[in-house]
Amino acid sequence: MKARGQKIVALTAYDATLARVLDEGGVDVILVGDSLGMVVQGQATTLPVTVDDMIYHARCVARGAKHALLIADLPFMSYASPMQAAENAARLIREGGVQMVKLEGGRKRAEVVRFLVAQNIPVCGHLGLLPQSIHQLGAYQVQGKDEQSANILLEDALILQDAGASLLVVECVPAILAKELSCALTIATIGIGAGVDCDGQVLVSYDMLGISLGATRPRFSKNFLTGAADIPTAIKAYADAVRGGQFPAAEHSF
Repeated sequence: MKARGQKIVALTAYDATLARVLDEGGVDVILVGDSLGMVVQGQATTLPVTVDDMIYHARCVARGAKHALLIADLPFMSYASPMQAAENAARLIREGGVQMVKLEGGRKRAEVVRFLVAQNIPVCGHLGLLPQSIHQLGAYQVQGKDEQSANILLEDALILQDAGASLLVVECVPAILAKELSCALTIATIGIGAGVDCDGQVLVSYDMLGISLGATRPRFSKNFLTGAADIPTAIKAYADAVRGGQFPAAEHSF
């Protein structure tokens, strides 16, 4: 799709019903995100989410989706070593029914990514804002705003690609940096708060439908249910906007 210039449409799901609706709506990628800790479990962060939680929700999603690529997050502290990562990724694939796992971090995760790929486990990287590092970051803020941190992010992206990652989520970085990353990589980039020039876009489905627990909607999101007759129509509107390059607009970018 990247080679053909086709935008990749991705959304999160945590249950069979929504997964079926997304699948029938033509969503290309369904992410079983550890965001479930916040939007499903009501946690303050993603950190309490366990591997068992992820397997349960992945299994539900796999029952509802038949066509989309299914990706599941490896949750906090489930991939501290290559062997631990492989064992937990194998469970997500074997028990959860997903085809790819996602993990956060750059060069320090290269050894883990390389080991997973050597075991025939497809990997999606994640750079920029890393929710699992919130206590280290201190706040959910845009990353890569200065030249030094932008160069580190670009280097990390190339390192992950070289380690064998098949896909890269880029979260909350300046749109100009995300464009540079997308042009530099042969693998596809999926943006969230990273501008329109990524190879695809992902949102937390609850944010896209305007039903998240948070008091305010993230700047990078949009409520596609507004003005739509129903949820399937809202999903189609999101997919059409991503594929047509209308979303994200400038007001959803940094």
